[in-house]
Amino acid sequence: MKEEYFKWHSTNLGRDIEMLVFGHAGYPVILFPTSMGSFHENKDMGLIDSAKWYIEQGLIQIFCPDSIDKDSFYNKQIHPVHRIENHVRYDKMICHEIVEKVKNNTSSGKVVVAGCSFGGYHAANFAFRHPGYVSHMFSMSGAFNIKSFLDGFHNDDVFYNSPEDYLYGLDDHELWNMDVVLGTSNWDICFDANLKLSKVLSERNMHHWLDIRQERKHDWPVWQEMFPHYLSRIKFF
Repeated sequence: MKEEYFKWHSTNLGRDIEMLVFGHAGYPVILFPTSMGSFHENKDMGLIDSAKWYIEQGLIQIFCPDSIDKDSFYNKQIHPVHRIENHVRYDKMICHEIVEKVKNNTSSGKVVVAGCSFGGYHAANFAFRHPGYVSHMFSMSGAFNIKSFLDGFHNDDVFYNSPEDYLYGLDDHELWNMDVVLGTSNWDICFDANLKLSKVLSERNMHHWLDIRQERKHDWPVWQEMFPHYLSRIKFF
């Protein structure tokens, strides 16, 4: 399995960013880390190995960028307006410095986005904000409410990065073309968050799969089962 390491200076973030890429060809999959996770977390925790068959067959190529959660949502040392501003810069980095460069690796001109736990938020938020770039969104035990990170602060950036809020006002037809999976379990600490987002999607008549596993914890073993299962939904040919 081919593995490459990249490091560059992000113009959107004004800092260096690191990323691992797995595979030699195939459908581009942007895989976000969990809360404050690093670019190598998904490898370290076995999620990449769970998709090894798809990678070695040249069906997918997985891009694992670093997070900046420590400088955005989790940085209590700065004002909430700067926390959300930093996240907006991260969204622009993902869009303009990664997705726009790899989306044409497949004939669809789109990418898959995926993530576990808070990585599920990043995947869902990116997909719903940029539906023209995303064919599939796989959230595994995602949490989708960012308001608790912002100490009651609210502005347009907060609203337009809160899927539970802004989805009601979107009418981009690409949203209804997207394959959306919300993976969770009845023991998941984010179970209620997935039920709530599923309700929002249902109210917008957005087809999606709420995959509820039984008696599984919010942890890597269930995500290692979910990820290859969800990858099988991609139409490779």
